[in-house]
Amino acid sequence: MSNEHITLTAGDAEVDVLPGNGGRVGGLRVGGIELLRQGERFGCFPMVPWCGRIRDGRFLDGARVRQMPLNAPPHAIHGTARDGAWKVARVADGEAVITYDLVEPWPYAGRVTHVVALTPDSLRLTMSVETYEDSFPAQIGWHPWFNRNLGGDGAEDVRLDFSPAWQEERGDDHLPTGNRIEPLPGPWDDCFGMPDGVDVTLTWPGQLELKVGSREEWVVVYDEQDAAVCVEPQTGPPNGLNSLPRLVTPLEPLEATTVWSWRRL
Repeated sequence: MSNEHITLTAGDAEVDVLPGNGGRVGGLRVGGIELLRQGERFGCFPMVPWCGRIRDGRFLDGARVRQMPLNAPPHAIHGTARDGAWKVARVADGEAVITYDLVEPWPYAGRVTHVVALTPDSLRLTMSVETYEDSFPAQIGWHPWFNRNLGGDGAEDVRLDFSPAWQEERGDDHLPTGNRIEPLPGPWDDCFGMPDGVDVTLTWPGQLELKVGSREEWVVVYDEQDAAVCVEPQTGPPNGLNSLPRLVTPLEPLEATTVWSWRRL
């Protein structure tokens, strides 16, 4: 793993980008307070070329069955790019651009570009997948681990607020069954539909409010761990390479953006 470390600064906000560790955002500090769980598996990693689990690690491409390594047996999870070293394309004022060339075990040639752009009160992440060869199904998403508690005297745990149109019913295998149900109370490791775009508010009472937004309509919320909560905007549901494939073609890349904006309380 490369130790390359990019820090962007805007106002009292700082973001760390770790190209060598799966292209992840390693930290986000506002006024010196770290919002993301620390550790080489945490921060916020890009999920690409798929998000969440693929059932049995298999997906169809036309009539061909493709098999991915079972890194979360019996399934494959969260793509391949988080395990690779990304390259730095450029670093400018408040912005870093990193790239990753898709390689085995992913069976198609393609390039992922991740743009990290910081302002004093927001972080914009834009990812795209493009190919100049064979078309293939793909997904884009982000997997941030937000600290449940920001520390300090009397600090309260984060509160999550969102109003999804539906919840994907989850089977015993942790994958959507294909049924849409009324949203259930947490704790969650679940996918929700927000057809007007992802809009989730995290509030650390008395400290900070942060909104996770995206024009995409899918979000996975995971809050079953004590240390952190995850709010994951993505271009399709788990197992989406099978249930809702989005095609990357030489003429049409796949691109998505999430914006996190915050204000002090």
